[in-house]
Amino acid sequence: MTSLADQIAHHWATRTKPLHSLGRLEDIATRYCLIRNQLLPRCDRFGLFLCAASHGITAEGVSLYPPAVTAQMLANFRAGNAAINVLARLHNVTLHLEDCGVAHGTANFLHAPAMTPQQCDAQLTAGAEKATLASHLYDAVALGEMGIGNTTSAAALLAALGPFTGPEVAGRGAGLNPEQIAHKASVIDRALAFHQLTTTDPLRALTSVGGFEIARMVGFLLAAAERKLPVMLDGFITTAAALVATRLDPRVSEILFFSHLSAEKAHRLLLDLLDADPYLDLGLRLGEGSGAILGLHLLHTAMKLYSEMASFDSAHVSQANS
Repeated sequence: MTSLADQIAHHWATRTKPLHSLGRLEDIATRYCLIRNQLLPRCDRFGLFLCAASHGITAEGVSLYPPAVTAQMLANFRAGNAAINVLARLHNVTLHLEDCGVAHGTANFLHAPAMTPQQCDAQLTAGAEKATLASHLYDAVALGEMGIGNTTSAAALLAALGPFTGPEVAGRGAGLNPEQIAHKASVIDRALAFHQLTTTDPLRALTSVGGFEIARMVGFLLAAAERKLPVMLDGFITTAAALVATRLDPRVSEILFFSHLSAEKAHRLLLDLLDADPYLDLGLRLGEGSGAILGLHLLHTAMKLYSEMASFDSAHVSQANS
C-alpha cells in the first residue's frame, strides 16, 4: 500500500508547476497533512490562544515596564485595540484570551519557587482542557502570550534546560540597555544557583522559574500532541514552553510549526535545541502571538495551493520531459 507521505508527494508532483518550485510552502503543507493523517485535510478554521500572567521576578527590576502593564494590556486585548487584534481580524483567526494569573502572579523566583506543584498542575490541566476544546473547533491553532517579566522566566528555563549561563540567555526583552541586560543575566544566574536545577527535570524547572502562562501553554501542547492538533508557535516565550513540553513528551515536536525567528537573542538557542528552522525573520519581538498569526497565514496559503491547484492532466498542460 502506498504511504500517505508518498501520496502527498505524488499530489505535489502532479500540480501545474515545476517540481518543488513552491519551496518551503510545499514542506508546510506536507507536514500539516501528515499531522492530520489525511491526503486532503480541511485547513480554514484557526484560533489563537493568548495566555497572560504576572511575574514576581519583576520585583528585581528585570523589565522596563511596571507589572501593572500586564493587566492593562489584557484590557487592551479585550477592547480589540492591540496589534494582535488587528492581525486576528485581518487573517480571520478567533482570539481566545487566557487569564492565567494576572491579578495574582508567580512568586519572585530569586527567593522562592515561582509556583507550587499544585499551582503548576492546575495550569497544566487548564491548558489541556483548552487544547481539547480547540481540537473540536479548529484545524490549527497558534499560541501567544503576554506578561511583564516573562522573557526573564523563559530565559531562566532555557538556561536550566540547555544548560546555558545567564549572559548567554538574557536579552533585551521590551528594550533593556546593556547594563540592564547584565543585571537580568545576574538575576538568572543567582536564581539557577538558588534552585539547583538540572537539565533532566523539566517539571521542576517549570515550577521553580516558570510563569503561569508558560505552564498553561505547556499543558496545552501536551494535550495537542495527543490529539494531533497542529500548533503554530510564536516567539521566544512560546518556544520556551515548547522546550519544556517536548522534554516532558517528545511527541509534542511532531505537531509544532515555528513561525519566525524572534529578535530576542536566545530564541536561536531554543530553536537549535528543538532542531527547528522558522519560516520568517522579520525582527519581531512583540509577542502576543503576532508572528504566529503570520505563520498561520503561511500555512493557510500553503494548503490553498496544495488543495486547489489543478493537475497537469486536468488543466491539459504538458509535463516536463523525464
